[in-house]
Amino acid sequence: MFFVRTYCRFLALPMAALMFAVSMPLGAVQAALVSTDQVVETSRIEADRMRIAALMTRADVQRQLTAQGVDPDEALARIAALSDEEVRRIAGRIDAMPAGQDALGTLIGAALIVFIILLITDLTGVTNVFPFVKSGQK
Repeated sequence: MFFVRTYCRFLALPMAALMFAVSMPLGAVQAALVSTDQVVETSRIEADRMRIAALMTRADVQRQLTAQGVDPDEALARIAALSDEEVRRIAGRIDAMPAGQDALGTLIGAALIVFIILLITDLTGVTNVFPFVKSGQK
């Protein structure tokens, strides 16, 4: 009998703690489905963040940052700290900016538009600018 009492004393305290832990009211677990849009948006933001960081690691960009008095490592740290909305906005602006365009592309486009307008007016007989165009009126 003495053995049983000694054994029960050592076992009583852990059993009481276990019963108390089991009987505690726990909050219900909330689970929801993750939509494809949420997964795609998360991966898109991470890709945009990586693209901005890759742009900042280019040598010419780092030279410009240094010329402006900005530490390139600090700029990378700030990019890592941007919110998702800021990353989305910056990536959208990078996509909208012309990359390496100069006035030559604009001049060629304007000359092409003028040529097409003059060609159409020659075909309709309003002007006679190009000798190789045979207008509908004679």
